[in-house]
Amino acid sequence: MAMQQVKQHESSSKVLGQLRGKRVLITGTTGFLGKVVLEKLIRTVPDIGGIYLLIRGNKRHPDARGRFLNEIATSSVFDRLRETDPEGFETFIEHRVHCITGEVTEPRFGMTEDACARLASELDAVINSAASVNFREELDKALTINTLCLENIAGLAGLNSRLAVLQVSTCYVNGMNSGQVSESVIKPAGQAIPRSSKGYYEIEELVRLLQDKIADVRARYSGKTLEKKLIDLGIQEANRYGWSDTYTFTKWLGEQLLMKALNGRSLTIVRPSIIESALEEPAPGWIEGVKVADAIILAYAREKVSLFPGKRSGIIDVIPVDLVANAIILSLAEALGEPGRRRIYQCCSGGSNPVSLGQFIDHLMAEAKANYAAYDHLFYRQPSKPFVAVNRALFDLVVSGVRLPLSVTDKVLKLLGHSRDLKVLKNLDTTQSLATIFGFYTAPDYIFCNDELQALSARMGTVDKVLFPVDARQIDWEVYLRKIHLAGLNRYALKERKVFSLRASRSRQKAA
Repeated sequence: MAMQQVKQHESSSKVLGQLRGKRVLITGTTGFLGKVVLEKLIRTVPDIGGIYLLIRGNKRHPDARGRFLNEIATSSVFDRLRETDPEGFETFIEHRVHCITGEVTEPRFGMTEDACARLASELDAVINSAASVNFREELDKALTINTLCLENIAGLAGLNSRLAVLQVSTCYVNGMNSGQVSESVIKPAGQAIPRSSKGYYEIEELVRLLQDKIADVRARYSGKTLEKKLIDLGIQEANRYGWSDTYTFTKWLGEQLLMKALNGRSLTIVRPSIIESALEEPAPGWIEGVKVADAIILAYAREKVSLFPGKRSGIIDVIPVDLVANAIILSLAEALGEPGRRRIYQCCSGGSNPVSLGQFIDHLMAEAKANYAAYDHLFYRQPSKPFVAVNRALFDLVVSGVRLPLSVTDKVLKLLGHSRDLKVLKNLDTTQSLATIFGFYTAPDYIFCNDELQALSARMGTVDKVLFPVDARQIDWEVYLRKIHLAGLNRYALKERKVFSLRASRSRQKAA
């Protein structure tokens, strides 16, 4: 089942040695990162004892096994395995992938006490990658999936003192802090929250306060108005305590909850930055869906956006998904080999191999100009408009220009090198929406560092550096952005364009 390269190095790989015979529960394998972690474990850790997947049933597939076989195992993420060793892949799935029907947000995951205790006794580790990554989620939903459900993860660990817990968080729990961001507990940038002598922050009272405010909103509103009010409440409370959105606020709260619940136990927090398509594995450019940076790329490709609030010199911290998966597996092996400690690792590029927003945009526009036809699902034609990053104050002035006299707006546009009246504001709604959601991530005032992760990689040794690379310095940004990432978006994330014409319809019928 393993790659030939892995077979050759099994005896000298610390990671493979630590994971041999171990049984690991993974949540969130219906998501992008979870699938890549699962694929990498199956392909490169042939002697793992077993992989348990907690999967919520749905209408089509009410049990976990059925949903796994029909919605996860069929993913293109496993194409490499299916092509190189289809029989071995099927055997592994049949004998060593165990599917547990359950909901991470429910006590004991919705299982009976006996079933939950039995599961806990069988496990050596749990990787929790389940999350709501909606930046503007309703506060009650974000609090449930990103914070409170971790009580259930901690509860599982409480049934097995040997259980190592690995929590997938995000570098952006840094919130509105500025400067160098180290792999440590993050201090809130806003209203003070009490801190324990153990290092984590005491959040119980804050969570109760948030729940009271949620209950108050629920008592006064309903329907779509309630949904909007809960979204607004999430942003308001996040801003109050020092975060730009509900996602990062509730992920930070989740870190604190786990650090307190598992104090003195094996807890590893892995914080990725903006996760994008694979650099190499399972295939260059492999991606599922449209991610943070891709929303901007897509809007530019479809000529929806010409202006964006951002600092050209600011570092947009993008990290390929396979490097994140490798960081998770490396740190999991460490936790199993040296239990009883709390560790925090950041998987990012800004501190070691930064790419600025200006470079990111320039690579995108250069590839669009030179080779747009190669990305037929992304570019419907060669974009005719530039993509200009401006500071927030100037951006706000321009978009408010629809309510200003035309002469004033024209002057602002001419400062940006535009001379075609108000065409740049044609898709104002799209521009404002993207700016509201993603503007914080494209005008950074911080740099994420991962010296501890690099030190971990060095400790594991040369063989594991090859098998599980995490070093962002191997990324050639021009090649990655122009040739790997755009090709991946085009191939994996975007559907073929629908052309509604009689000729196209007849052509499809003949082909069939």
